[in-house]
Amino acid sequence: MTLSDPTLEPTPVSGDLQPSDSPATEPNTSMQEYYRLQQELLVITLVATAVIFGFVCFFYSLNIALNYLIGACTGVVYLRLLAKNVEQLGNSKKRVGNTRLALFIGLIVIATQLNQLQIIPIFLGFLTYKVALLVYVLRITFIPDPK
Repeated sequence: MTLSDPTLEPTPVSGDLQPSDSPATEPNTSMQEYYRLQQELLVITLVATAVIFGFVCFFYSLNIALNYLIGACTGVVYLRLLAKNVEQLGNSKKRVGNTRLALFIGLIVIATQLNQLQIIPIFLGFLTYKVALLVYVLRITFIPDPK
């Protein structure tokens, strides 16, 4: 069999194909879903950051809360870099790189060198974006999309 073999060409089953069923619009729709997911994760991360920052500020000192906030902001930047990297995955890249991890490593190195910064609150702040992932997974598990 060759690629020009007529038996390999798809034949329409019925003549009532919708424009949304065409393969040309499928990547556009999936990218729109990806952008919605990206937006949702960012919003959940920012809301979780604000709530956790309030609790840390109330139960601990302002210094620890600000350390947490530094880590959380780094986590948001990391999430954005990860999203951009994943977005380019289908177009030009074959795999996801690890260069964005240098952001976190640099922050930890700076935190170890400065006496005002504390490593544990910064690290836990960085992991705040993981809360958004857990919230999203729990939401789609227990409250499925009505589509």
